[in-house]
Amino acid sequence: QVQFVESGGGLVQPGGSLRLSCTASGNIFRLYALGWYRQAPGDERKLVASITPSTITVNYVDFVQDRFVISRDNAKNTLWLQMNNLQPEDTAVYYCNNLTPRADLWGRGTQVTVSS
Repeated sequence: QVQFVESGGGLVQPGGSLRLSCTASGNIFRLYALGWYRQAPGDERKLVASITPSTITVNYVDFVQDRFVISRDNAKNTLWLQMNNLQPEDTAVYYCNNLTPRADLWGRGTQVTVSS
């Protein structure tokens, strides 16, 4: 059974950077396309970036394109999200999950707050 644990969030000023990490237990991490999601207060959880198992294909939603970079290391069962030029509208709890998310795999997420 895979479980996701997110970390790396924090408080950052506008224009700053953070690198989020997502680790997974279990030995099937490498088989799945994965995604980073975020949920702002009062909003629904949304996909922001995804990556295929082979890392060949990555996709981003428009509002993070050219600012965020998703990557993974299957040998380490780890997924990352490098976030640059953060803006107040990026404030949210960030989660990782399969690209087709499974309800039983959501972790607690990691809070990202962008504020001066």
